[in-house]
Amino acid sequence: MDIVIRRAREEDLEAAGEVTVEAFVGDGHTPPGADYVTLLRDTRRRFEEAELLVAVDPSDGRVLGCVTLAVGGTEWADIATPDEGEIRMLAAGAAARGRGVGEALVRATVARCQELGLAGMAFSTRPAMTAAHRIYERVGFRRAPERDWEVRPGIDLMVYSITF
Repeated sequence: MDIVIRRAREEDLEAAGEVTVEAFVGDGHTPPGADYVTLLRDTRRRFEEAELLVAVDPSDGRVLGCVTLAVGGTEWADIATPDEGEIRMLAAGAAARGRGVGEALVRATVARCQELGLAGMAFSTRPAMTAAHRIYERVGFRRAPERDWEVRPGIDLMVYSITF
């Protein structure tokens, strides 16, 4: 399957939000009624305040997945330092799973951070997101357990990082 990774466009926003909710809720990482679902669906905000990248099927323009890239010290960065980029809300739609969408999006964020002259990347992930962990490790990220944190009681986050 061919995939094109590019900056999101206005016409991609609704589909990107649906793909993100589908991935997080559908995989059991976020309860359907959680406040976080509103944030997952709000691609307009990520589009305007960070960089929203989409994976699209070049034959029909269908959004297959998306990821938000934030530079440390900005609104969307949780743990990246100002010289690091941070992945947020990486999502591949169920119909696109196993086709390299997630890995292509991660590799695109690495390339973008290098273009921006950043020193590396660091981001959080839930312990149960094992498919994503395999992607991160294939791309060259390593666990940074000294940076692990708890977003709120009972919600532990693991950190992965890479230095360029």
